[in-house]
Amino acid sequence: MDALRAGALLLGIVLHSLLPFVPELPWLIEDARKTELAWPVVFWIHLFRMALFMMLAGYFGRLVLLRRGTRSYLRDRLVRIGLPFVAFWPFAVGTLGLLVYLGATWRGVTLPQAPPPPEGTPAALAAFPPGQLWFLVVLLQLVLVTVVVRAIALALFGPARATRWAGAVGAVLARPAGLLLAALPYALALVVQGTAIGGIIAPPTVLPEPVSLLAYGGAFAVGWFLQANDGAIDRAGRRWGALLAVATALSVAAFVFASAPVDQVWPAVLTGLAAWAWIYALLGVAARVITRPVPWIRYLADASYWMYLVHLPLLVAIAIPLADLPWPIVVKLLLTWVVATVVMLLSYDLMVRSTWIGAWLNGRRSPRVVRRAPDRSSSARS
Repeated sequence: MDALRAGALLLGIVLHSLLPFVPELPWLIEDARKTELAWPVVFWIHLFRMALFMMLAGYFGRLVLLRRGTRSYLRDRLVRIGLPFVAFWPFAVGTLGLLVYLGATWRGVTLPQAPPPPEGTPAALAAFPPGQLWFLVVLLQLVLVTVVVRAIALALFGPARATRWAGAVGAVLARPAGLLLAALPYALALVVQGTAIGGIIAPPTVLPEPVSLLAYGGAFAVGWFLQANDGAIDRAGRRWGALLAVATALSVAAFVFASAPVDQVWPAVLTGLAAWAWIYALLGVAARVITRPVPWIRYLADASYWMYLVHLPLLVAIAIPLADLPWPIVVKLLLTWVVATVVMLLSYDLMVRSTWIGAWLNGRRSPRVVRRAPDRSSSARS
């Protein structure tokens, strides 16, 4: 499950690296070369990755709460979700405006215009948008809502009955038809949003947004209830081969019909079902492929949080000198991925993994992979 959660974050890095090449899509840095192939890949990644992440957050969240208690769970989420948002925002989001300005000035192009905030947004909130860290804000909101709802359910129905009902919901979600129930909040959120193009639109401020809370709250709840029933999460993805076929077909249909008028519900239904078909399929694929601990997957899973927190300024900085070069897009992407990955993994290994930052972000320190060079003076004296 950790590998899937890491995969959702790493796919976000891939998605952001593709955006400069999407035709007619305003972005922080636009490459001189475009390709129609970029948008379908971006659409596919955005379709399911954050719902998958939130579902797994709900699954692990219930596990942590039952092991440690509500207070410890809240404290842990505040330390590992709330504080990273505050601490990393100045670099991860705050530097983007400067990079965009420097890039546009160096290239001699017009500055891209940021979308205006919703009408009535306080100036202070508009000046500090969550940017690509919005998911931390939404996740923290979902944690708080879940703790409150759980406390009410326990008070009204008692622990035994509430636990039994949660397990029953998890059993329903694990059945083949459970995918329909899981997809319902996502589809409803798209209807409320008014468009299915690009999936769920990220909230522009740190204030709670009905669309995000509905779509990702539903995903969080699915993970929560699957954890309440032993083996449910394994049963949910058992028919992974058929689910992959269904997910592919639904994704093609969702992509073709996503721009249909907002008064038609079926594009939202197609998109919601496609997203959750991928999520259920990937649960099965992960269970089948990763049958034992794999060191490099464990390492990437540990590094993925840091990588996502720091990736976007790095991607923009790499994209600026490449933007006007007449190189093939594949070459630019490969160069971007290689350079960014090396920088992110080296910085993680040298600065994070075995330090207090690693303990903060991952909950523990782990040994470095890149070893320090031996002290030659000490060796000579010995």
